[in-house]
Amino acid sequence: MKDRNFNYVKSLTTFQRQQTSEVIIGGVGVGGDNPIRIQSMTDTNTNDTEATVEQIERIVKEGADFVRMAVPGIKEAENLKNIKRALVEKGINTPLIADIHFNPAAAYEALKHVSKVRINPGNFYDPRAKFKKIEYTHEEYQEELTKIEQKFIPFLEECSKHNTAIRIGANQGSLSDRIMSRYGDTPAGIVESVMEYLRICQKVNFKNVVISIKSSNTRIMVFTVRLMNYRMRLEEMNFPFHIGVTEAGEGEDGRVKSAVGSGTLLADGLGDTIRVSLTEKPENEVKFAKQLISYINKRRGHDHIDAPMFAQTNPFEYERRSQRPIGNIGGRQKNVVVASLNGCSLEEVRSFRDNTIPEYFYDGADIFSLDGEKLPIISLHEYLFEDFHHRKPRFVRMNKNEYDQFKRLNPEVVEKLKRERNVVILMESINQNPTAEMRAFFMELDAAICKNPVILLRQYQENDMNMLRINSAADLGELLIDGYCDGILISNKGSIGYSELKNLSYSLLQASRMRVTKTEFVSCPGCGRTLFELHSTVGTIKKHFSHLNHLKIGVMGCIVNGPGEMGDVDYGYVGSSVGKVNLYKGQRLVKKMIPSEDAVAEMIELMKEYGDWREPDNS
Repeated sequence: MKDRNFNYVKSLTTFQRQQTSEVIIGGVGVGGDNPIRIQSMTDTNTNDTEATVEQIERIVKEGADFVRMAVPGIKEAENLKNIKRALVEKGINTPLIADIHFNPAAAYEALKHVSKVRINPGNFYDPRAKFKKIEYTHEEYQEELTKIEQKFIPFLEECSKHNTAIRIGANQGSLSDRIMSRYGDTPAGIVESVMEYLRICQKVNFKNVVISIKSSNTRIMVFTVRLMNYRMRLEEMNFPFHIGVTEAGEGEDGRVKSAVGSGTLLADGLGDTIRVSLTEKPENEVKFAKQLISYINKRRGHDHIDAPMFAQTNPFEYERRSQRPIGNIGGRQKNVVVASLNGCSLEEVRSFRDNTIPEYFYDGADIFSLDGEKLPIISLHEYLFEDFHHRKPRFVRMNKNEYDQFKRLNPEVVEKLKRERNVVILMESINQNPTAEMRAFFMELDAAICKNPVILLRQYQENDMNMLRINSAADLGELLIDGYCDGILISNKGSIGYSELKNLSYSLLQASRMRVTKTEFVSCPGCGRTLFELHSTVGTIKKHFSHLNHLKIGVMGCIVNGPGEMGDVDYGYVGSSVGKVNLYKGQRLVKKMIPSEDAVAEMIELMKEYGDWREPDNS
């Protein structure tokens, strides 16, 4: 099945890796027929050879294919040769990558010592973004592109000389003023910033290129990578993708956000190398990435999925599926959570002190509202022939295969569903590729103009909470990001209890931008540029601001990337020098060089000034 409007991937209903060109990085192939490669990034000072080598050892031991290091200046670039020498002496030949921002001179030195250099088109040759509106005439814009080409081609020639690959990696929030003057900080702008550089690579036949587009906003990240892939195909390019959700955070939130964003792209067959950016020890990123890739790969060889020639209107921007509401489900209302009781009674869970109270509960047989009203779950057969509940809201449970077979024998079920005003579809999947089958089911419903709201049901058998996060995020993330459903129900036969399942449901909805129920913390994973102890600082910030569920707060290690890559946060806490912090309102710097011990109090005062502070409820 091929989308009649767009061709951002070959098929929306068959799991297959997209075919990209192969790039060899230090003897390790990326793209082509190679497996998905995994990388992580050190958070040590790259001038500290011993600490960096020790951390690389741990990352490699965990199974990384590549290791990246921050290279802010010439000294760090020069020290790469010492790091590489020390690793070789230990028998470690894992390819190394230098991460460059704002400093082409450092890139020229680094390419002599590493297998790949990452550059950001938003700040490599363009002036550092001031986030101001600057108007460019067509002639002025073209003149700037010519200047970039004149500078970039010699760099590519030097990379060819040393057989060094490059990654052209753009991030939301770190675009140049030149790009933003024409496109804004939009997916189209992010894509164009990369395409400008790729066209130069094409012009001089430089093929040793990997590309990436990242954001801490999973929707922006997914839509932009899709658009990038589509645009590349229009210009006959097929460079491999490095994927990841940048500044994902830590703990459950960071893992769920990463699995939702990267899992969505992997499910579409997009992604040749991956990094999971967690504000934790770098080796933790590798383990999680391996688990995510392994779960996605289980979709290979799945049963055929039929779908009509019909798909979402635009896969490059958010649009919620059109449906009619039933009570508090559907329409323009927030996605609901149906919490699996998992052995608890309704009376018990209603007595819990909790900030998030589900709208509905599931006991394995029926669904109950918060006030205890029983809402029956019935089969398609019961719905059409034995519907004794037609005057009240009820849930019809079905999967696509069951629906297709039932519809062939009983085509009148379609008309009944179309006229229905009290039925919510409880959609599940028995396919190895549940995401694609559910998406195809939505296409089927939309082709028939069935406007019933839909709750997604996934059942698991997991005792490992980490694996449950991966599985559910990878299965449901794409459907949530594309606006297909109106609620979720996660059921699990295992040792994971009611509270964990319920909290996971809310995390999935928040990670996919469908429903906000808690403060969103955007925190970088740390690197050699980090100017304070990041992990403990994030903990401190969460302790003081977790009750502000109407805000997004960024915690960034340095001023090199922080201001831009905080994206759409409301407030930012950014390292400015050792022991000093800058505070931001959005992307605007409002307080400079605050002693770190005073920064929390100063941020509270800043929030009070803008009317965003609320006192925590300690009752």
